[in-house]
Amino acid sequence: MRFYEYESKALFEKRGLPLGPRHLVTSADEARAKAAEIGGSVVLKSQVLSGGRMKAGAVKFADTPDEAAAHFEAILPIEVRGEKPHSILVESKSPIAQEYYVAVTWDGRNKKPVVIFSDMGGIDIEEVAETHPEHVSKTNFSSLLPITPRLAKEAIGAATVSGSDLNKLTPIVFELMKIFLEYDLTLAEINPLARLEDGSFAVLDGHIDMEAEARGSHKALLKELGIGDDETRQARPPTPFEIEGAKVNAVDHRGVAGNVVEFDGDLGLVIGAGGGSLTLFDAVRKHGGKPANYCEIGGNPSQSKAKNLTKLILSKPGVDKIAVMMNVVSNTRVDIVARGVIAGCIEAGRDPSEAIAIFRIPGAWEEEGFKILEKYGVDYCDRSVSMYDAAGRAVAKMQAGS
Repeated sequence: MRFYEYESKALFEKRGLPLGPRHLVTSADEARAKAAEIGGSVVLKSQVLSGGRMKAGAVKFADTPDEAAAHFEAILPIEVRGEKPHSILVESKSPIAQEYYVAVTWDGRNKKPVVIFSDMGGIDIEEVAETHPEHVSKTNFSSLLPITPRLAKEAIGAATVSGSDLNKLTPIVFELMKIFLEYDLTLAEINPLARLEDGSFAVLDGHIDMEAEARGSHKALLKELGIGDDETRQARPPTPFEIEGAKVNAVDHRGVAGNVVEFDGDLGLVIGAGGGSLTLFDAVRKHGGKPANYCEIGGNPSQSKAKNLTKLILSKPGVDKIAVMMNVVSNTRVDIVARGVIAGCIEAGRDPSEAIAIFRIPGAWEEEGFKILEKYGVDYCDRSVSMYDAAGRAVAKMQAGS
């Protein structure tokens, strides 16, 4: 789940990172008043979850309060990658002498967190890495063993930074590493981290992504930041469909039947959690299918959970059929999922034999589950049919009916 910039900065400030004065505003009059309160030149930034604000014209500089109010009116209607602003952040414009980039994220290849640092901040780090690789350092560290400021200093020094800047940057980067670990983040990024003309440092822009599964461990922080339990917070605000999916999952602690993401296709998916769900989603697309959603089901969800997830997906406009698919399971009862999805079809006013394109969940209690499916005329397959082929069968049914 992704944080807005103002939320990321609130967390950074809580942890003692250096930031300038700023205010979140929702009207032109408020922008004028807060700009006057800050004094001097200010920058107004659209609060969206996606990137590309500057290119879209959603970041503007103002020298007077009246100019700030006018810029608010100009920014408010701008969509950034299809996303309208949540609000607008007004903050002081800093006199920059040097810009740096720092991020802590997960290195999948080395299976460790990594600090990425560059003395060429303010632009896309991918561009810097391609054109000036000597100005980018990558330093892995352990998520299990204690970390020290020395690791942060090594990461900064490896990007050709030395002297006073190295010493001043070290505690900032080290704190970002600790934030990453403490709050179960997948990304903690500052770009730019600026050295100002007076020699001090300031966080000018920041982004945070948290593991969705970590929400329960950090309820106090999320409440403090004003992030609701029903906000899925991906690269955009959640849709009403996604919010309902989160509610389905939250009602019952048994198993998983959520992590719903909305797409614009016609084949609804009730698919196995983790890597299996990603594999099945991709398989549907490779066969030429158009997923209406991504979701995860597993961990032995209750019949009610499977039913309500099915009803939600079938209620989505344009969904013709659903595919219920998982890898071989040992901790999920096939018969319970079968009862749940069939009940969901019936309560949605749909014939299960028509609404379910394919049911492919082999594993615990599968014989009982298959008997239930046979009773309702649902097409199913066992583990002798691969997940890829099962996805192909579902897509073929969709194409045959179109």
